[in-house]
Amino acid sequence: MKVREVMTRNTEFISPDDSLKHAAEVMRQRDVGFLPVKQGENLVGTITDRDIAIRAVAEGDDPDRTRVSEVMTKGCISCYDDSDLTEAIELIQENEVRRLVVKNHSDAPIGVVSVGDLAWDVGDDRLSGAVLRSVTRGAGHH
Repeated sequence: MKVREVMTRNTEFISPDDSLKHAAEVMRQRDVGFLPVKQGENLVGTITDRDIAIRAVAEGDDPDRTRVSEVMTKGCISCYDDSDLTEAIELIQENEVRRLVVKNHSDAPIGVVSVGDLAWDVGDDRLSGAVLRSVTRGAGHH
């Protein structure tokens, strides 16, 4: 099975110059806790609801004035839409992340695949459990 068969399409992207308040509003509207960050056509990082809460709000930063770039995780772990699910699982395990940005072969981001997507669709309960356990160990990561 290929990543394109389980990924979430129509992913919302956010700019590093956007405010944290705007990022949180987009997350609420889309009912997601993760947004890839693009500057122009380039992926430059990711931001999660946890980043906003822990790296900004808990520190007393003003969500209206604090920019996404100040709290986002720089860089982005990604895979291609035609990657096998096992490749995506390996990337998630190796990098202790919960989500991968999915790109086409022009390197344009086209979606996101999460541990949940993979756990439901791998069809092997033991493998699903192993994926979830390995990622849970990296609970402070995305």
